[in-house]
Amino acid sequence: MNKRSFNKLWRCLGAGVLLLPALARPAAGQGRSAEPVARYWVTLRDKNGVRFDASQYFSAEALARRVRQHLPAFDATDLPVRADYVAAVAAGVDTVTLVSRWFNAVACRATPTQARALTALPGVRAVMPWPLREAQTARFSAAKPPKHADQIPHSPKPLSANDYLLARRQTAHLDGPALRAAGLDGRGMRIAVFDVGFRGLPDHPAFQQLVADKRIVATHDFLRHSDNVFLGGSHGTEVMGCLAGRLPGRPEGPVGPALGLAPAADYLLARTEQLHRERYAEEEAWLAAVEWADRLGADIINSSLAYTEQRYFPEHMDGRRSLIARAANLAARKGMLVVSAAGNDGDNDWVRIGTPADADSVLAVGGLDPETGLHVDFSSYGPTADRRPKPNVAAFGIVLTTTTDDYERLEGTSFSSPLLAGLAACLWQQQRQLTAMQLFRALEQAAELYPYFDYAHGYGRPRFARFSPGKGLPAAAPSFDFVPHDSLVAVVIRAEAAVRPAEVLPLMADQNGAVLAAELLADDKAPADGNTPRVGREQPVPGGSTPLAPLPEPNYPAYLYWNLADRRGVLHRYEARAVTQRLVLQVPRRLLRGGEVLRVHFKGYTGSYSE
Repeated sequence: MNKRSFNKLWRCLGAGVLLLPALARPAAGQGRSAEPVARYWVTLRDKNGVRFDASQYFSAEALARRVRQHLPAFDATDLPVRADYVAAVAAGVDTVTLVSRWFNAVACRATPTQARALTALPGVRAVMPWPLREAQTARFSAAKPPKHADQIPHSPKPLSANDYLLARRQTAHLDGPALRAAGLDGRGMRIAVFDVGFRGLPDHPAFQQLVADKRIVATHDFLRHSDNVFLGGSHGTEVMGCLAGRLPGRPEGPVGPALGLAPAADYLLARTEQLHRERYAEEEAWLAAVEWADRLGADIINSSLAYTEQRYFPEHMDGRRSLIARAANLAARKGMLVVSAAGNDGDNDWVRIGTPADADSVLAVGGLDPETGLHVDFSSYGPTADRRPKPNVAAFGIVLTTTTDDYERLEGTSFSSPLLAGLAACLWQQQRQLTAMQLFRALEQAAELYPYFDYAHGYGRPRFARFSPGKGLPAAAPSFDFVPHDSLVAVVIRAEAAVRPAEVLPLMADQNGAVLAAELLADDKAPADGNTPRVGREQPVPGGSTPLAPLPEPNYPAYLYWNLADRRGVLHRYEARAVTQRLVLQVPRRLLRGGEVLRVHFKGYTGSYSE
């Protein structure tokens, strides 16, 4: 490498540039090799002698986040890599694709001969094939597209009254009305969204207020190496709808109802993934993006991506194997809450969660069916490969959200994740003194099933009223008893908990053909031009009108949840069932031998039985 190239590399490293397209060429003097070129991960020895000024590298928001959480202004992982080490590697390989401060490493493409030569360099600690060889061949078909939330497509159709109700319920289910009443809308929070692209977002009416308020503070495409993320796929636009999108409002009136819980947050948009492809380069892009988001002061990262069978085996989902799982855990150490979709593999051969949801410090979000309030079939199941409990929490997996230029009902945990990220932003807005992991634990403890857990629902959906970090919740009144018999232990609902509330008429008996004139129309006059807009685009409530009343909870039955766990807490059986009689469950006592524990949850009370 000549002096001019070395100086250019040094400037790139000092500026924090991690993906280096300028180095994506054969090394000088190497020529073309007949050997195949493969990916390698080169770990460097040290960062001795590097210069670093945290106040120049980090944004004011990043420094403030560290101060709030009592973290040092920087640590060794923030220091730049040694430019001379990187230059030596670049001179001996075909392509350098990534330079990572956090891991003090270089990703490159090289021939086997070049890779062996790297090990002799004084600045190189280790050279590993990247990815690991055993992960290169999958047992499953690689023909399927990546597991985004739009795996179960819906044909475009006019919005129905039921769609409009779903749009309101997806936020109400996470206590949206109570959050708004408390003035919590994500203001002052900075959320980074990593996705496949945000096509159509700047011109979509759902984001008119977001764009006008300049709340998209930075963007970067880590695959094309540009700042334009509004090309490529629209999956990120769909995800953003569940964070900051709105149904349309009248030009002279207020903005429309929110589809997510954090419309007032600031956003960093990063394109890290190729459309309809799963390549290991995307994990490098994810790492580059998380270092970028850290530098720009992100509080929360939403990653509606789940990498599974096209790269890994199920036994690799241990939170340590994948690059992005390790990067996500490091992000949590630096004070960022990483929220990830659990995955959409619950109804196929893979079944379990993907990565980075498998990481210990990542809040993995499963999907719930709005019709039942229970696990939706496609939502991936826990545990991790090393038997840690996942997912952590859950939210609706069927939503109304934004597409490129419209609104549509979509399915997937890709949308559960941003709904939960928006809730986290609101709760963190209220209690900014919390660290990222304190917020993580508080969200779990605020979930309606806590301390009960299973591999389908996690701890359930978090509730605003239960969010009380460090204070605990009042003990719930017992709602059932364990009654041992000779060979069985029965679970019997207590009489006072067996009373059903009086029936309340639903808003609509048959929602498919109903028209909610009072809910959807601002007045009883047809549009002057006679062109009736689609449902959901009709005139919203005009300024000064009485706000719409909060929707009642869906008429879910009272579910009883139960599981059987061994001494390590690993679940062997679990179930949720509707309660139709007081004798609701009988478990053979032979299943409780060897330290097995029966745990049951009903109406806020969790009890355990063991022998």
